[in-house]
Amino acid sequence: MHVEPLTCTIGAELSNVQLGAAAHDAGLIAEIRALLLKHRVLFFRDQDISRAEHVAFARHFGELEDHPVVGSDPEHPGLVRIYKSPETPADRYENAWHTDATWREKPPFGCVLRCVECPPVGGDTMWANMVEAYARLPGDIKAKIAGLRARHSIEASFGAAMPMERRLALKAQFPDAEHPVVRTHPETGEKVLFVNGFSTHFTNFHTPEHVRFGQDYQPGAAQLLSYLISQAQIPEYQVRFRWKPNSVAFWDNRSTQHYAVMDYPPCHRKMERAGIMGEATF
Repeated sequence: MHVEPLTCTIGAELSNVQLGAAAHDAGLIAEIRALLLKHRVLFFRDQDISRAEHVAFARHFGELEDHPVVGSDPEHPGLVRIYKSPETPADRYENAWHTDATWREKPPFGCVLRCVECPPVGGDTMWANMVEAYARLPGDIKAKIAGLRARHSIEASFGAAMPMERRLALKAQFPDAEHPVVRTHPETGEKVLFVNGFSTHFTNFHTPEHVRFGQDYQPGAAQLLSYLISQAQIPEYQVRFRWKPNSVAFWDNRSTQHYAVMDYPPCHRKMERAGIMGEATF
């Protein structure tokens, strides 16, 4: 297996490896896991694998989860079909910097995404290293956010365009989750800046050390959260991947954010994703 880093901070392309065969090789799976922790997101070309092989590879890293809004392939639970066509309205969630499903109490470990069909040009995906984003924050900001926690909401994102009854039912099924603003990576011990497009507000900002007057509370908290969320937009933390059919990306959802660029309508773009269950944050 050949490993080619794509930037100085995130991303590597692995060649001379077939994921269908890797699903039967424990040593290779362990090597891929180590590389994932190092590079945050791994890319593979020319992976002409079946849905069953896709699922089998992803399951080596944990159980798979369904998406409550998008749904899964009926024959392969946990495999989500993300199909875009000229008739499909533009998505408002993929083309925003986000970490998948942080509205869950236990956000995903990671995802394995395979390209089935893509435009001849456009439709790239970008990833950002949120360990690097935290490490390079100014010291006074690190001190201010050290103990902060934030809410993450499916109601305020996927649910926002739904009729009220359906939106409230979705919130009842998935109540807003609360996570540390700076989480600890459970395998590496690294500190990760863990707010994104699903984050709505801090839950413990309104304290004497942060709020002198009422004026400090809403603007102060909102502006700080907006600043933190914007860190994923810094190019020095990013890698950008151009898709081809049978290309695969495997990312660590605990330490990254990603952004699917919507610059390709009216073309077709068909992707299939296996989301791997994760653990509670700390």
